[in-house]
Amino acid sequence: MDIKVASGVIDRILREAGKAHPREACGILLGEVDRISDCVATRNVHPAPATHFEIDPQALIDAHRAARKGGPQVIGYYHSHPEGDARPSKTDRAMSSGDGRIWVIVAGQEIGVCRDDPDGFTEVSYAVVDE
Repeated sequence: MDIKVASGVIDRILREAGKAHPREACGILLGEVDRISDCVATRNVHPAPATHFEIDPQALIDAHRAARKGGPQVIGYYHSHPEGDARPSKTDRAMSSGDGRIWVIVAGQEIGVCRDDPDGFTEVSYAVVDE
């Protein structure tokens, strides 16, 4: 199944990854089940941000509160791999929760999209659509 991604979202994620380099960038994906309509950059609060990411918990709480009030839903997360590839790393797989959320992983200009399924990450295709 294709995930639809609003045209500006990929550009914003790539820009945030570039600004964070050589640390990992991270953020929240907003939208609906099969459509990413927006993203929110967050602070990477992990103590080792060059090789790991942890989304600022307050940003995640704020996004879920906004969703409960009728705003866009939190459908997943993004992060960058400054020195890796655009696929889930061993650390990503260990941190996986199997909650079905979408993960976008950036490595340079390469974009990987996967779903965090109960049996592990499943690569999914994506299509960029007009906002």
